[in-house]
Amino acid sequence: MKRHIHKIYLSIALLAMSLVFAQSGDRQTEISSSRETAITRAIQEVSPAVAGINVTAIQEYVTSPFFNDPLWNMLFPEQIHRRRVKSLGSGIVISRDGYVVTNAHVVESAEEIVVTLMGGQEHKAKIVGVDNTSDIALLKIKGKDFACAKMGSSDDILIGEWVIALGNPFGLFSVNYKPTATIGIVSGKDLDFGKQKSGRIYQNMIQTDASINTGNSGGPLVNANAEVIGINTFIFTGSSYSEGSVGVGFAIPVDRVKTIIEELKRYGKIDRTFRTGLSVQNIDRFLAQYLKLKSTSGVIVTEVQRGSSADRAGIKVGDVITRVNNKIIHTDAEIIKEIQENFLKAGDVITVTITRGTQTYDVNLELDK
Repeated sequence: MKRHIHKIYLSIALLAMSLVFAQSGDRQTEISSSRETAITRAIQEVSPAVAGINVTAIQEYVTSPFFNDPLWNMLFPEQIHRRRVKSLGSGIVISRDGYVVTNAHVVESAEEIVVTLMGGQEHKAKIVGVDNTSDIALLKIKGKDFACAKMGSSDDILIGEWVIALGNPFGLFSVNYKPTATIGIVSGKDLDFGKQKSGRIYQNMIQTDASINTGNSGGPLVNANAEVIGINTFIFTGSSYSEGSVGVGFAIPVDRVKTIIEELKRYGKIDRTFRTGLSVQNIDRFLAQYLKLKSTSGVIVTEVQRGSSADRAGIKVGDVITRVNNKIIHTDAEIIKEIQENFLKAGDVITVTITRGTQTYDVNLELDK
């Protein structure tokens, strides 16, 4: 009888313990679930599509045995040498068949490109196309069924919304074959930096305080919906002696990226050459006085080629162009700048404001090939 009672007590104790463990497990699950946020879910979703990009490039450098001595340098000219240099960056897989987007400056002068995916899989990549003007490059790796990221839109970005920068800062991807994630907010948008010395043009850029460092270039800027909204490209640093992040980074808006990569897929390059059939001259005060113009603003049309787009638009010799796309023009260089900084090319149309006598007109001028 006593033995039977002991068995009952033991069964009750075991049941109580199992209930305690079950409740503890439920609480642990609840705690784990409560730690998940839109940010953690976005990181989990996009990370498999983030790539570390290792580049072997050919770098040229010049040596002179006699430094700046002009006589000896004439007799013994400078020697051009080439060496292999390794560099790294980031990228994002955008399709299941292996298209990868990165920055053009990441793969500049590349002799070999190796794309490393999450888990350590390495793939040799070929360059499909590069657009140095927008700083976008499209790569291709062999294979299928790759994890790929969802491309969002940069039109509806909200200043202050959470964003995540994913990539390969300082080569940390090679430590555990996972991208590094940093978070911040959209600090600004539509920032225009114009044309750089490198020839690249950075317009309508997204600003973020998510930490971006060396190696992050080419990686994705992601919103809380796990959508790529930009490609991380450059940062401002505290001084010329420091290259670390100070919370001021910039990304190329994804809507521009999508436009560029579609053309790179099709043609391998972006042809930005165009013709208008116009010849113009800047207006100084002497010319303005001679032509009895009210100001020196704008440029005067000196030639219109027959059959050109300018001819078809009705522009005539003697017309004064004062605005392009509603932007005031003072010199011919500003017309070119307006076209270049808006990434316009043959087939696009600009609105030109002209003054003819006392009348002002707006005409649509197509950029011809």
